[in-house]
Formats: sequence, C-alpha cells, structure tokens
Amino acid sequence: MRSNRRTTNRLMNEINVVPYIDVMLVLLVIFMVTAPLMNPGQIDLPSVSKSLAPPLAPLEVIIKKDHTLALRDHAAGGIESSVSSREELISILKARQEKQAEQAVVISADKNVRYEEVINVMDVLQRQHIQKVGLLTQAKK
Repeated sequence: MRSNRRTTNRLMNEINVVPYIDVMLVLLVIFMVTAPLMNPGQIDLPSVSKSLAPPLAPLEVIIKKDHTLALRDHAAGGIESSVSSREELISILKARQEKQAEQAVVISADKNVRYEEVINVMDVLQRQHIQKVGLLTQAKK
C-alpha cells in the first residue's frame, strides 16, 4: 500500500543570503580597521629647474599668395623684410642661427598657397640644417 504522504523531492528555488551578508559585514569591518593603518607610498617626482633666460621669439618665414618670401623677426619688434630668393633666406637664417642657435623658425603661409610650396620651403630649411623648424597656424575663432 501506498502511503498518503507525498514525498517532495522538489528543488529549492531560494538562496539563503544571510551567510553572504555576514561575510560582507566582516570584510567591511576588516577593511575599515586596516585602512587607517596602511601607510600610503611616497612618490618621488622629478624636479625641473626654471631657465633664467626667457625663450627667444621665433623668426617667421612668410609665404605670400604670389609665392614671394618674407622674413619677420619677432624679437626685433615684428619688423618684416622682403626676401628675393630662397638662397638669401637661407643665408639670413644661418647668420641668425650662428648668433642664437636656440631661436626657432616658423613658417606661415597664406591659406591659398599650395601645401607643396610650404613643404618645399621646409625641406630647404631642413637640408641646410636649420634647427627648430615649425608651422604657424591660426586658431579658429
């Protein structure tokens, strides 16, 4: 005969979270107690000495719409002088670089000048070992 009791072999769908909460509370207490005892590491940052001389204003090579060259010396108050050829430009820049080797040279060109012309001038300057050559741009308003 069969018994009237049904055997319940069902799976349990519940998770008992009480032990997990206990473990989390114990870990929280441990971290709260040990955190003030930890000594934060000291970081040794490198130091940089300030230079005594202010940076030199750059020499600006200007390429105009008609592909003529001009040279503006910002150190001498922004006086612009016309240059007849690339060779004359190179000789002026070399003479200035001999006096002050740290003076930068920037190239500015009209926006209608082809980029190829700018690259050609930059290439000539680099072939003549002119140091610190860069491009001058205008920020958008």
